[in-house]
Amino acid sequence: MSETLAPGLTLTRRYEIDTARTIAFMGDECRVYSTPALLYDIEVCCRDLLLEHIGEGKDSVGTRIELDHVGATLLSMWIEITVKLVEVNGAAVTFEFTARDALEEVARGRHNRFIVGVDKTRQRLLGKLEKARSA
Repeated sequence: MSETLAPGLTLTRRYEIDTARTIAFMGDECRVYSTPALLYDIEVCCRDLLLEHIGEGKDSVGTRIELDHVGATLLSMWIEITVKLVEVNGAAVTFEFTARDALEEVARGRHNRFIVGVDKTRQRLLGKLEKARSA
């Protein structure tokens, strides 16, 4: 691991809530940021922070998420997600995160990721694919 990968690192990203990020069953006037889209955006923030510090040929995969989605963000509002690296245990890392819109906190939680070698992981996955095809 890189010497710069240490607890305390943070990243904040702002996203505009577009139609693709919303649920529709409340009608068009009440479209809100969906939990799956929120989760995806959190994972992207955590991964992007890691990519700045882990070096070429490495990436990360999500392994656990604890997400409290406590507020609704309407279509066309913005959301700001802040992730903070709180633990590094070898290749296992833990983040805490918060998300807020212009009016309130809308989410908080923890996310675990595991740093992997891309080539090694690709080979393992191709092996599994081959087994699945012959099963």
